[in-house]
Amino acid sequence: MKKIFGLLTTLLLLNACAESIALLGPTTTAAGSGNIARSAFSSAVSFGIKKQTGMSPTEHALSYVQEKNPESKKEKCVSFLESTNSEACAAVKKSIIETREKIVQKSKIKLLK
Repeated sequence: MKKIFGLLTTLLLLNACAESIALLGPTTTAAGSGNIARSAFSSAVSFGIKKQTGMSPTEHALSYVQEKNPESKKEKCVSFLESTNSEACAAVKKSIIETREKIVQKSKIKLLK
């Protein structure tokens, strides 16, 4: 009976700990995966980017997608997967096509010289 009462009391006292763990983010991931150095580096870089630019790395990625895909067109990332339609895939594909065209143009100019 004492064990059950002790477990129930502990459960009630520690019930709110799960909410505070959600705020720790990469720290809990590092503890779980064992790679504390990578997690610390990732957090430091994210903080530095946010301090320098005012935007987090995720916000930079979202602004890149909005810049490259203003019409919010969705495309498949991988042709054989149906559930991968996303705006980010459309933006990346557009960027790849533009880069490929620039490379082809530069190679044509070099061949003419």
